[in-house]
Amino acid sequence: MQIPVFTVDAFTNRPFSGNPAAVCLLENDLDEDLHQKIATEMNLSETAFIRKLKPGDDFTKSSCFGLRWFTPANEVPLCGHATLASAAVLFHVQKNTNPVLTFVTLSGELKARQVKDHIVLDLPLYTAYPQDLKEVEELIKAAVGDMIVQDVRYSPDMKKLLVRLSDTYESSVLEDLKVSAQRFLSAEKTGKVKGLILTVKGNSSGKGHDFYSRYFAPWYGVLEDPVTGSAHAVLSSYWSEQLGKKEMLVQNRFIAFKGCFLGGRNKTKITTNITNNNKAG
Repeated sequence: MQIPVFTVDAFTNRPFSGNPAAVCLLENDLDEDLHQKIATEMNLSETAFIRKLKPGDDFTKSSCFGLRWFTPANEVPLCGHATLASAAVLFHVQKNTNPVLTFVTLSGELKARQVKDHIVLDLPLYTAYPQDLKEVEELIKAAVGDMIVQDVRYSPDMKKLLVRLSDTYESSVLEDLKVSAQRFLSAEKTGKVKGLILTVKGNSSGKGHDFYSRYFAPWYGVLEDPVTGSAHAVLSSYWSEQLGKKEMLVQNRFIAFKGCFLGGRNKTKITTNITNNNKAG
């Protein structure tokens, strides 16, 4: 069986930058174990598998597909940048003519649409609840040392721990923080955390980015993910409430983009420009 595989750099307009994902187009069913073997060999933060849902479906003409995401170690319930990459392959490489694509995933139906030269993706919105600091104290210590922590939240849906650093810190402090994510595996004692978000408030003057973040997932074989939609599905909910805003300009350590909290539909929207769909094999 031959499987077309594409490497797509998301959140960028330059090659070899942004957040890369592998995208596989499946004409036929794939043995379950091969998904993980391919993702492990691709060795990117995520490998996406797009599959046809019924006989007669076509990557050029159909508008609804199945979608799964695998890290080098595990299948994950949600990945934003690999979903954007999948939409880019269908829109730009397969020349799919539909204005909106629907992906059936472990997180429900996700929609991607073309808006001029951009792709807009609607993601689920996940709430992070107050977390007892003592329960995760060792993990936080491994991540930020003796830095002042202002808030700690946990999202049971995404299994992500959100750690907000004190507002007294500039974004450069978070950016320059030396993190040994491999240490998180032994420091996490609860068994419930599968991703760690570090975040700090942006410029209070209203200019620049509203918040900054970094994301680590060694539990899934990803020490640090350049930017991840699943983390921002949690961050959007948290910072929208904290800042009283429904549209935010956000930046993680590597990439800036625009996010929008859609409260009435319980979704968060990420708008980005995706280019450089290079066929890898």
